[in-house]
Amino acid sequence: MYAHPRKLAPTPLQRALGAALLSLALSGPALAQGTPAAQPAAQAFEIRPGPLGHSLATFATRAGVALSFDPALTDGLQSPGLQGTHTTGEALARLLAGSGLEAILRADGSYTLRHRGAGDTALAPVTVTAAAERSGITEGSGSYTTRSTAAATGLDLSPRETPQSVSVVTRQRIDDQGLQDLGNILLNTTGVSAQQLDSERTVFAARGFAMSDLQYDGISTYYKSNYAIGESELDSILYDRIEVVRGATGLLAGSGEPSASANLVRKHADSKTFKGEATLGLGSWNNRRGTLDVSTPLTQDGRIRSRIVAAHEDKDAFFDRYERQRSTFYGVVDADLTPATTLSVGASYQHNDAQGLTYGGVPSWYSDGTPARFSRSFTVAPKWNREESKVRNAFVNLDHQFDNGWKAQLRLMRSKSTVDNQRLFVWGFPDPESNLIADEPSIGRFPGYRKQSSIDARLSGPFTLAGREHEAIVGVAHIDHRYAFDWVGPSTAWNSPLAIHDFGSVAEPKWDYSTRELSERNHTRQTAAYGALRLSLADPLKLIVGGRYTRYDREGAGWASSGEYDYNAEKFVPYAGLVVDLNATYSVYGSYTSIFNYQDYRDRSGAWLDPVTGKAYETGIKGAFLGGRLNASLALFRIEQDNLAQEDAGHLIPGTDSTAYYGAQGAVSKGFEAELSGELKPGWQVALGISHFSAKDASDKDVNTSHPRTLLRLFTTYRLPGEWHRLTLGGGVNWQSRVYYDKVGPNGERQQQDAYALASLMASYDFSPALSLQMNVNNVFDKQYQRAVNWYGQTIWGTPREFLATLRYKF
Repeated sequence: MYAHPRKLAPTPLQRALGAALLSLALSGPALAQGTPAAQPAAQAFEIRPGPLGHSLATFATRAGVALSFDPALTDGLQSPGLQGTHTTGEALARLLAGSGLEAILRADGSYTLRHRGAGDTALAPVTVTAAAERSGITEGSGSYTTRSTAAATGLDLSPRETPQSVSVVTRQRIDDQGLQDLGNILLNTTGVSAQQLDSERTVFAARGFAMSDLQYDGISTYYKSNYAIGESELDSILYDRIEVVRGATGLLAGSGEPSASANLVRKHADSKTFKGEATLGLGSWNNRRGTLDVSTPLTQDGRIRSRIVAAHEDKDAFFDRYERQRSTFYGVVDADLTPATTLSVGASYQHNDAQGLTYGGVPSWYSDGTPARFSRSFTVAPKWNREESKVRNAFVNLDHQFDNGWKAQLRLMRSKSTVDNQRLFVWGFPDPESNLIADEPSIGRFPGYRKQSSIDARLSGPFTLAGREHEAIVGVAHIDHRYAFDWVGPSTAWNSPLAIHDFGSVAEPKWDYSTRELSERNHTRQTAAYGALRLSLADPLKLIVGGRYTRYDREGAGWASSGEYDYNAEKFVPYAGLVVDLNATYSVYGSYTSIFNYQDYRDRSGAWLDPVTGKAYETGIKGAFLGGRLNASLALFRIEQDNLAQEDAGHLIPGTDSTAYYGAQGAVSKGFEAELSGELKPGWQVALGISHFSAKDASDKDVNTSHPRTLLRLFTTYRLPGEWHRLTLGGGVNWQSRVYYDKVGPNGERQQQDAYALASLMASYDFSPALSLQMNVNNVFDKQYQRAVNWYGQTIWGTPREFLATLRYKF
């Protein structure tokens, strides 16, 4: 029989999120700062099953006890978790059940671990407490936050020590929300909006500007949304967490992108015992999904370990004639070459095959300007609209820890993505009486590839100067990235006009490969040196200064090899950040960096736009509560840019059906972001983000109006206490403000989507520590909304209410 947790004295968040009108009372036991003199009285605990070492560290923090042991004792072992009210001794016994270990109370009131029956031969203990944990790994933590991240500066810092806005979507949150791909993860991230171009291509934005920097374990890759190869469809099963750094990230990324970068942190083979997890999912529109994740040691001592991850998905959609298959495989071997040196070698492969996919949407108006009223299931896409993509990635990571605290890291990565798509894209608007469209559609196929080779070597660690300890990081990097896409036209003649309801039954044309032309190509090489110092000016005052020097070599061309270019350039991007600790909980910070990034956009004359340049400023306050299990932040930012690419509505690049762009001068984006993530109390996890920006050019004209100015992202779960501890309930809401695009209708009408909210629900029940069933419901109230507004004036509907049931088995 389990008792409900007793009520504890609340600790207020005070004013950390005051500007965002947030106020929460946090409950939890105070952390003991020293060794307890005696065993504490019984306390209430809610600790989920998971890796034994992490469960013990979580317990030590919540109980306020000193617990020491050799980490090798718990490697690869699992804990059944802990619920209810227990004394320290009882709690440790339950956490250690089935492990072969026991807790020993020392004379000074601290605890240590040893094998049962080991007598006094236990290994010399190493102190392990949650407060000392600085690993960024989130798998098995049960948490919606992380203890450290290197995504912003390359240094392993806690969120509160990082002078920039960082959001981390953890493994637990990915599983709880059923976020099966990168697109859905980013759509639920603080400050990130998504604009869907069609069923397979999604553009992401933050602070009013498009995101184009994706990273794999800290190595940047570039993608261009209109030549996407499944980036937004990357399966989430491969990753421990997704780290999103908002604001310019030129220090590590090489390009001062003002919006945000997303770092995809892979899972690794970290278990010295055999273990695994399998899931089966069934959802709306025949969404069938299965996954398998298996880890096993390859040597008896566990120094060499392997992990295999696989997923397969087969689904239809809420609109007609669509179906997609997605298969994903990942394998990694991690080896401890020496006690201080680790090697990781891995590769992944994903195959996407979609048929009946939309390119664009359906016309938003009739030709006389009357709004069109097509159902969400209606599409103009024929079944032969198809896209097949293959995404391959291989990597080698080598890490060495020196005795003096310095760390050397080498990262090698090779990726290649290929795609072949064929499409029919409808132009124009139907006649209101006959439903006929006179405009000839765009019909073609676009085979292409994107590949990249990268190397990054860095050295980081502490040093002493003027009697104080500081940190430094230095590194060199080289990226060789290229892409090329062709166009192949049909040999079958088109007969106009055609009724809008007949486009979906148009027969696939014969393809004439003699018409093959270059659509666009680019080859960019970056060679860079970078570095940063984290100087301890005083106990509460830390200054981070650094920069990145990059040499660029670029060559490429546009449609039919027009607009060829070949040049090189050099650029230094500075970075500075200051963090002041107000006390043990709160810190304030400020940061600055410059913006410089090449743009693969052309104007109405066919000329390429100049690079975007500018400056980015950020300041804010951060708080860490309950030993780092809950993090909060409030940030204010200002971004100044010149040559910012804007779609030139009504104008195409000569000889193409692609929209032209112009460079806006004096563009300024400013706003705020507030976030709360982690554990409010035992068993209660929350991720809450609110963001707002305004963006105008020098003439006070709004820019990027297709991006929502205000966003709310909320999701929370609570594991019930006592006898109901097997049940976890959750839910959330995503809200965004209106978006619009001017002069895109047949008579210059504005396309607009008003503000809307989408609610979600979740419930999970543990039949045993190994078997659980989870149900997710998205768009609970079946809201009808557009996923994007665009220059071609077409409606792309968001997904109606959908259900997903997932059966999970751990072994």
